[in-house]
Amino acid sequence: MARTRAKDYDDKRDAILHGAASIFARDGYDRASMSQLAGELGVSKALLYHYYASKEALLYDIIAAHLQDLVETVEEADDPAAPPETRLERLVIALLEAYRDADNEHRVQLSGLKLLPEEQQDELKALERRLVLVFAEAVRQINPSAFEGRPLLKPVTMSLFGMLNWFYMWFREGGSLSRGDYAKLATELLVNGVRALA
Repeated sequence: MARTRAKDYDDKRDAILHGAASIFARDGYDRASMSQLAGELGVSKALLYHYYASKEALLYDIIAAHLQDLVETVEEADDPAAPPETRLERLVIALLEAYRDADNEHRVQLSGLKLLPEEQQDELKALERRLVLVFAEAVRQINPSAFEGRPLLKPVTMSLFGMLNWFYMWFREGGSLSRGDYAKLATELLVNGVRALA
């Protein structure tokens, strides 16, 4: 008979993922060991291996859970019927809010995805593409004629992600610019640039 899962299985798993992301982001994936992870997380090695058979499995799950959360959050916030500027601003705000308290997971995504086997990378890149497509459609809607017959939509959309993906490097809560303020600023810069495209 199969063992049933403990009621707090998901909570413990989430705590392990969040804690391991912090250690990977601080020390680097290559330098962190399962023994170190168990010690710093305050769990036994046996318990850690109960959840994750390897450090690679842990890395994959950190990135997959983070990307899944981003995709779900952004897709819930998307409103194709809204005016283009409003639609894009809502998406930007949703993404930056999803980044809140996930700086370490984000760092691990940016640095660790390439360390995984190709098949797992492909699965995670599919989630990234799904996220990008939502934003790309919102960007296209701002000035559709600017993108007709021109390979500009991806570069413009990725430029927006460039502004948002490195937000964690300099942003500090309680500073002169709030998360919402930056979302409005990034949206305004992108919208004005797209409208100016011939």
